[in-house]
Amino acid sequence: MRILALIPARAGSKRLLGKNLLEVGGKSLIARAIEVAGQIPEICDILVSTDGDDIADAARSAGALVPWLRPSELSSDDAPSIEVALHALNWYESEKGPIDGLLLLQPTSPFRTKETIQAGIDLFRDGSGKSVISVSPCHFQATWLFNISNGLLQPLNPNEIAGSQNEESKKIHMVNGAFYLASPEQLRFHKSFLSEHSIPLVIDSKREALDIDTEFDYRMALLLSNELI
Repeated sequence: MRILALIPARAGSKRLLGKNLLEVGGKSLIARAIEVAGQIPEICDILVSTDGDDIADAARSAGALVPWLRPSELSSDDAPSIEVALHALNWYESEKGPIDGLLLLQPTSPFRTKETIQAGIDLFRDGSGKSVISVSPCHFQATWLFNISNGLLQPLNPNEIAGSQNEESKKIHMVNGAFYLASPEQLRFHKSFLSEHSIPLVIDSKREALDIDTEFDYRMALLLSNELI
């Protein structure tokens, strides 16, 4: 099985400046993602898609393939991530040959383990190429979700009784951003990693599911890596 690991690392992060080069545990987020991907035998290449020279240099130094800088139309705040994935997929298959799956590994999940990645690839193989997406249990009830309309709280699901916790509420999971894997066929047809046939890769560890998007998330990562006293 040939899996291409794609690490998207845009330079222009607004919420947390320069986040892909921030260090956790003595290594940059981009280097950590490359390192863990390099331990998986099914991964044939690790391609970093970036628009930043500094990130490209760091990625190459860590052993990743950076064949180009991402085009400007794929580097804006509102550029769809699926278009970034398809751009890399189309280039790679035209230059290096067909692959069985594209694995998206965001650098912002610094505690993602090789065991989790391997488990996700095994699910993908056993599921005959259905997409696999990592999720985590939600530690709140569905009945706690509200919209605010005209200054008042409106239940997101009016059919649920506030304060109740039924069995369905206990099964709610949320996408955590650590692992997305799909076949080229699905990505080109659905224009998404997610489909009605997506298989969940459940990550129970809050540490491993941490996704760094803000300064608070980064400080939490430093705490979890024993860097911040």
